[in-house]
Formats: sequence, C-alpha cells, structure tokens
Amino acid sequence: MTGDRDFWSRRRAAVEAEAGADTEAEFESKRAALEAREDVEILQELNLPDPDTLSADDNISAFMDHLVPDRLRRRALRRFWRLNPVLANVDGLVDYGEDFTDSATVIENLQSAYQVGKGMLSHIETMAAEAAREEPEAIPEPIEEIDIAAEAAHAADTGEEAVPTGDPEETVAQPAPHRMRFDFPQETASERA
Repeated sequence: MTGDRDFWSRRRAAVEAEAGADTEAEFESKRAALEAREDVEILQELNLPDPDTLSADDNISAFMDHLVPDRLRRRALRRFWRLNPVLANVDGLVDYGEDFTDSATVIENLQSAYQVGKGMLSHIETMAAEAAREEPEAIPEPIEEIDIAAEAAHAADTGEEAVPTGDPEETVAQPAPHRMRFDFPQETASERA
C-alpha cells in the first residue's frame, strides 16, 4: 500500500467521525436540558448526594462527570476543599492568598484625583489654575543697564576681567584666568625597551 489510506480506511474514519459528532450533539442537548432544571432534580436524576452534605470520607468523583452542570461541580469542590484540612488551612506563605479587592472601600467616601482615561493631569491643571487666581503675579523688577564698554576699557587697562555686581558703578576686578600647561618628557624607543 502507498502512504495514502485506501478508500475503505477513509470511509471507516468518516463514519466514526459522524458517529462521534452525533454523540457529541446528543451529549450537549442532554447537558443543556440539565442546566435548565433545578439542582435538586438534577441530583435526584443523576443519583448524587447534596454537595452541601458531603463529608470528608465521601468520594466526589461522581461530580466530575461531564454531564454534571458546572454549578454543582463547583459546590462539591468548595465543600471538599473546606473539609480537607490540608487544603483548607492556608499556611500564610501564599503570595496572593489575601483578598485585596476591597481596598478601595475600606475608607468611607474615599475620593481620588485619578480619573480613568485622564489620569492625574486634569486635577493638577485645575489646582494650578486656582493657585494662579489666588495669588497675583509678581511684577518683575526692571534690569539696570550696565555700561559694557566702560567695563571692557577698565578691564583692558588693568589686565583683569571685570565682573558686574548689579550696580553699574561698582565692579569687582578679578584676575584674568591663566591657562595651565603641562610638559611631559618624551620617551625614546631605547628607553622603552
């Protein structure tokens, strides 16, 4: 035979796929019918005990069947976790074992400047606008003009750099900056060897 399956192998696989699809559709219809019913009726039909009355010795594997609705399966698992001392007593080493979902409701009437989609920027802008309205703007003092030409002439005569102090008649003479020069002896090729 070649690498391809022959006609009868393909036909047999197609028939099995059709049968599997039919059973899947039948299973989903049964499950949908069970989902719509009351929990007590489902438990009686499937011959299961009430999940709230389970004891530590009971086996909950019957609740894990795919036909059992999820709400009943969750109730049985919750009860199982509460009854088992190994699973019920958290040792405190779990990083995310605490419930932090109610942290915003701990303080009554908690208000925040944060706005979803806007952040804190709008709050800061309104605070700046209120501060600007409350305080009048300070008028800057006029800057006195300094006679640059006179200072340059004085500096040229003395060889020093004039530093203005803000008062046009008063300048402080500073010594002119000196450039530092370093001389290093040159190594010859014979000294390196």
